[in-house]
Amino acid sequence: MPRSGTRSSTRSRTPPGGTVRPDPGPWTREIRALARAVSVSGILFSGLFVTSLVLMRQAPGLDAADHVYASFYTVGRGNVLVTAGLYFVPFAGIAFLWHMGATRTLVDALPGSASEVPRWLQVTSGVLFVCMLFAGTAAAAGVALLTVLSTSPLPDPAVARTLTSVGYGMLFVFGVRAAGMYMITTTTLTRRRALLPRWVALLGYLGATFLLVSTTFHPATLTVFPAWVLLLSGVLLVKVSPRHAAHRGRTPPPPPDTAEEHP
Repeated sequence: MPRSGTRSSTRSRTPPGGTVRPDPGPWTREIRALARAVSVSGILFSGLFVTSLVLMRQAPGLDAADHVYASFYTVGRGNVLVTAGLYFVPFAGIAFLWHMGATRTLVDALPGSASEVPRWLQVTSGVLFVCMLFAGTAAAAGVALLTVLSTSPLPDPAVARTLTSVGYGMLFVFGVRAAGMYMITTTTLTRRRALLPRWVALLGYLGATFLLVSTTFHPATLTVFPAWVLLLSGVLLVKVSPRHAAHRGRTPPPPPDTAEEHP
């Protein structure tokens, strides 16, 4: 019998039920923290992106008549909603950059080999998507911003339609394809780390293919990407468990060099 006053191991805890649970260790806790960062930033991005999309959708489309453009920006407060949606966009972009960075860090922290090509394509396509998102929404909401923040006369409807078409081109022609490329590379990287079930990876590739070949300007097309980010965030949060380091015989990477220096 152990002597009275003997300390229990600092790496185990004995709950009331009597089951000993070993401490998962700092490396596993770091992996869990990264998974939570991926999840939280992904949820924030999806919510902010969809909110901004709904608000900016109030603006007239490319096929709207001239009098619709004129009345929208002079009668009612629709331009205020569009401007509010524009202000949500930067925060959506920031949340996405956090999501991308956390995902890359999580993938790099797990054991396994990965080609440098998808890693660089992932970050390039992610940054390109944010650039197209910022530029496209700024162009599409330019007239609304002008009418809300200044007393300048309303531009001709042809000018408003031209700015809208430029914004649509950046979003629907370039932005969605950058998003599709990001989906392909991220799905590939996470799948190689055994982080995604097969059906989630298949949905990712199908959604990416749809974005790459899509020719529609309907705003619903843009919801494919945040929906996938939301799915990815939830799956990674559930998939990365405290036992992931030991899954399939894997071991955590060695810590930094801690060898003692000898005189």
